[in-house]
This record gives sequence, structure tokens and C-alpha cells, in this order.
Amino acid sequence: MNEVLVVSVRAIISFFSLLIFTRILGKQQLSQMTFFEYAVGITIGSIAASMTIDLGIRAWPQFFGMAIWVALAFLLQVVVMKWRWASRYIDGEPTVVIMNGKIMEDALRKTRYRLSDLMEELRLMGVFDLSQVEFAVLETRGRVSVLLKTQHQPVTPKDMNISTDYQGLSKELIYDGIILDANLKQVHLDRKWLLNELRTQGIRDPSEVFVASLDTSGNLYIDKYDDHIAHPSDISEPIKSK
Repeated sequence: MNEVLVVSVRAIISFFSLLIFTRILGKQQLSQMTFFEYAVGITIGSIAASMTIDLGIRAWPQFFGMAIWVALAFLLQVVVMKWRWASRYIDGEPTVVIMNGKIMEDALRKTRYRLSDLMEELRLMGVFDLSQVEFAVLETRGRVSVLLKTQHQPVTPKDMNISTDYQGLSKELIYDGIILDANLKQVHLDRKWLLNELRTQGIRDPSEVFVASLDTSGNLYIDKYDDHIAHPSDISEPIKSK
């Protein structure tokens, strides 16, 4: 019973320590991390797990070790942000892997990046034909940025001299059946207006609504809990019958 109590206390300390430390290190997503940053994150998490269940070692030395790892990772972030030359050596630099429609084989070999990996990245961006690509750059995070040839680039309203209206962020007015009064106030509306809008769409109570949002053009989007969809689409691969 005593061990359970010790593990519980250590788990709570490790949990909140890891929460604080990850907030200190920023909001990078997994796809935005370099391999080294990913390895540092795994190491910090491993130390936190060890501090929780390894009762053969005192907790404070492990906590201190985790703090040192976080401090070094934070210091490295500061160095990379302050000195460009340090960033070039630590994070590396983008590499052009397709130039003027030609694949740079030497660049691929230098970065140890396979052609199959490049083709996969292009397909994920909706490019299935290499002949459409003018430039492709392998970024330091491992993703590929693509510039299509001009004849394959999508036409924009600017290309056709079409004027467009401003489009900002939508504002949620109802979430999970609860009216967000603060957001209503920001768009200079009130509950009376919102309830009237709901009634015009046959909704008697906000609790029937999962989410309602208002765009900058004044259009109200409403999604109810009851969607009345008898047969939802299934995109999973069908199982072949024998």
C-alpha cells in the first residue's frame, strides 16, 4: 500500500512537471519537430516515466535530470533563434531536390532521401505527375514544399481580376448546447437575436445544437445533435465475403 501511495505522488509530480516543461518549450507540433527535437522529447518523457515507477532511485535526482534536459533544449531554442549560423549547423538548411523540372539526384543522396519518399510527399500534396513540378524543396523538418509550373497552377480571383470580400474567422455562438455570451457580445448581438434565428430553423432550445457559428458575412451555421442521417457514409475498406 505504501508503494502505491509513493507511485501515485510521483505520478502527479511527473505529470504536472511534464506539463509545465512542455509549455516552456513551446507549441511545436510533432510534424514541425526535427529528429533531434523529437528524440529530446522522447528522452524527457522517459525520465518522467522512470521517475514515476522506478522506486529504487530517489525522485529528486530524476526530477533534476529532467529539468536539466528541458533547460538545455530551451537554451538550444534560444541559440537557434538568435544566431542564424547556429541554426544552419543545428537544424540544417532546406535542400532543392527538383530544379527547373529536373530531379537533383546528388541532393537526394546527400540528404539520404529516397525518390519513393519524394513521390509520396508529392502525392500527399495532390501532385501525381512529376512533369508538373518546377521546384521542390526538402525543408529542415522533413516536409517537401512544391512550386508547380505556371501552366499547372490553380487560377486565383486575382488572375481573373475578380474582386473579393474580406473573410475573417467565424465566431462560435453555441458550443455543446451552451450559448457563449462573450462571443455574442463581441459580434454586437444578443441572446434574443440568436434564439429567434434558432426558431426560424425549427430549433426550440439551444441544447439541441452541437455548434453554431457566425461568419464575417453574417451567415449563421448550425449543426444539431440530431442530424437525421439514416445511413452515414463509410470510407473504410470493405471486407470481401468468402
